Amino acid sequence: QVQLVESGGGLVQAGGSLRLTCAASGRTFLVYAMGWFRQAPGKEREFVAAITNSGVTTYSADTVKGRFTISRDNAKNTVFLQMNNLKPEDTAVYYCAATEDIATMVRAKYRYWGQGTQVTVSS
Repeated sequence: QVQLVESGGGLVQAGGSLRLTCAASGRTFLVYAMGWFRQAPGKEREFVAAITNSGVTTYSADTVKGRFTISRDNAKNTVFLQMNNLKPEDTAVYYCAATEDIATMVRAKYRYWGQGTQVTVSS
């Protein structure tokens, strides 16, 4: 199995940027496709972005396309979420997740989850 720890969240003004980091430990990182999800208060946890285990292919939700970029460094067992032009509606707890399946936006396919990091965007 794999353990995931997110960092990089915080408070930022609308239009600003943040870079989230997810550090993985345990089983070989390369076997996992990785994803980022987020959950705002009172809402379901939703897909943000995903990346294949090789890092060649990425997927993003329409709500963040063109603003957020997912990437990974397999040598450092790390996945990133670069968030630009942040909006108040991006405020949520952001979770990193790992799946031994193919990269997907389906939350139930992800077996391993981090504890989450809070992102707050002020208007």
